Amino acid sequence: MRMLISIVIIVYLVGIGVELAPTFSANWKSAPASQLAESVFQELPHALAWPAVFYRRMSASP
Repeated sequence: MRMLISIVIIVYLVGIGVELAPTFSANWKSAPASQLAESVFQELPHALAWPAVFYRRMSASP
């Protein structure tokens, strides 16, 4: 049971990283750290909800 919970948590955290990757790559060298942190903070709610977005994409496709 611990292994299953660990795998679910790891997949969730990797999904958050995948959702935030475009934000990091766009602002990593071109923006100061404060602007990077602000853009990550703005994208964080969407990144945390990635399982729901993924489910909606999968259920909407024919």
